[in-house]
Amino acid sequence: MTSPDPVDHPFEAAEASAAAVAAATGVDRHDVALVLGSGWKPAADRLGEVVAEVPMVDLGGFPAAAVQGHGSTVRSIRSGDRHVLAFMGRVHLYEGHHPNVVAHAVRTAVRAGCSVVVLTNAAGGLRPGMAPGQPVLIADHVNLTGRTPLLGPNDDRLGPRFPDMTDAYSARLRALAHEVEPDLEEAVYAGFLGPTYETPAEVRMAATLGAHLVGMSTVQETIAAVHAGAEVLAMSLVTNLAAGLGHEHLDHHDVLEVAARSADRMGALIAHIVGRI
Repeated sequence: MTSPDPVDHPFEAAEASAAAVAAATGVDRHDVALVLGSGWKPAADRLGEVVAEVPMVDLGGFPAAAVQGHGSTVRSIRSGDRHVLAFMGRVHLYEGHHPNVVAHAVRTAVRAGCSVVVLTNAAGGLRPGMAPGQPVLIADHVNLTGRTPLLGPNDDRLGPRFPDMTDAYSARLRALAHEVEPDLEEAVYAGFLGPTYETPAEVRMAATLGAHLVGMSTVQETIAAVHAGAEVLAMSLVTNLAAGLGHEHLDHHDVLEVAARSADRMGALIAHIVGRI
């Protein structure tokens, strides 16, 4: 049986994938979703007992992952009395996917029961003093992709036509994160389309607009999660200084190397935060 297409039928696709998650994992309802960006995969190993791990493509609506550093499975993890649904990687707009495909994971998670969505990514740092290997909470974003998963006719089953983004990155969840690590900085994330790294002029533009981090993901997922009524917590791992701010050339292998060196710390931090949600 063919799965519904998340581009034309996003609600039905999310419902079908959520049902497939329940059938494949034996867990009727999950509580927290976690989307792991470049290099963050080891964080899932710190979260608890792996109940099941399923290829994303087996759930319907998910294309195969094509970016180095991103996985292609979904884990069901028992963390205390909670069930965490961990997406071991993501797809991106720059791969040519429709925004509804990029948002399919979080929409599936919400239909699977998750009221909290935790997003992670690798990002370039703009603020003076930011350093590679530093975790930063996202407090707000600037969507510079020119795309949104809410384009077209609105399906009220997914959420309202005009969702409020004032508290898109939950103040409650950020306060919980500060209880775990009081020194966490907060920043505004500028989401670019990619896949090129930003030019120095684009970095200056982002800073003028109030951004402190630049990256190529997260904003589409945040919009979809807020639209669906979920609370969002997002965290960037600073893997490099943005273009024009350092002396090195930007390279994806270097991003993954920094992420790998920071994996244990990030995994412990995320596990402690999820344990408080």
